[in-house]
Amino acid sequence: MRAVLETADIAIVALYFVLVMCIGFFAMWKSNRSTVSGYFLAGRSMTWVAIGASLFVSNIGSEHFIGLAGSGAASGLAVGAWEFNALLLLQLLGWVFIPIYIRSGVYTMPEYLSKRFGGHRIQVYFAALSLLLYIFTKLSVDLYSGALFIQESLGWNLYVSVILLIGMTALLTVTGGLVAVIYTDTLQALLMIIGALTLMVISMMEVGGFEEVKKRYMLASPNVASILLTYNLSNTNSCNVHPKVDALKMLRGPTDEDVPWPGFILGQTPASVWYWCADQVIVQRVLAAKNIAHAKGSTLMAGFLKLLPMFIIVVPGMI
Repeated sequence: MRAVLETADIAIVALYFVLVMCIGFFAMWKSNRSTVSGYFLAGRSMTWVAIGASLFVSNIGSEHFIGLAGSGAASGLAVGAWEFNALLLLQLLGWVFIPIYIRSGVYTMPEYLSKRFGGHRIQVYFAALSLLLYIFTKLSVDLYSGALFIQESLGWNLYVSVILLIGMTALLTVTGGLVAVIYTDTLQALLMIIGALTLMVISMMEVGGFEEVKKRYMLASPNVASILLTYNLSNTNSCNVHPKVDALKMLRGPTDEDVPWPGFILGQTPASVWYWCADQVIVQRVLAAKNIAHAKGSTLMAGFLKLLPMFIIVVPGMI
């Protein structure tokens, strides 16, 4: 029985990679990569559906399925507040920032800063800073979590898995441009949402509904036995704590160690304006819209999709 399951798992993962490559090659064949606009902005021909899905996937990845689910298990519903916050900030991008970016005629955020403030040094500085931030804060986590999934599911070496992910991503991105990226993102958004919704439904059916989740979660205690067998760790009474009394609250008191409401509103929100409204990865996708209406529609779609992680990632993590 185990051999059959392993074969089925390998077949599913292989099919996923084949689908991604096929979508990428289709985009390469269809797109016009001979111009700057065609390569970096997909010829400004993308619709709101594809861009909205790409925005969602650009933010939600394997690290969220590991981190958000784990945070939900550890601290409850509070971590879902970060996802709801993006709904408003995405509309700020679509209705305030994007019209300005489009009128300026830029392709990248460093180029916009250079046009807005003058000089070449600020363009180089911002480009270098953005690359460093992405390498050390996002790409490294994405690669590790994706490779960890491949290692756990297929038994491959972690470094081989990382090389595979880098190779496939580089092949599709360099040869296909933004069109290939958006098309593959759309496929991944569809698979991600369907798979996570299926997991959520099965989990709810097994446990008996959300009311039962709330009841059982408040009585749960972490089991560290398997961790102690694998890693050289010490175990004290402080490791076996029950959930907090406010674990089912999203916005908590000003002294809460997880999500204090002043920190969420006054700290996290201004910081997220940069991510959702001035980050190259996010802005570039919206600039690829065929017109301003599709750009605004894409941010609306992505905003509604950002409501899903609470239900398809955080809640299953609590189970």
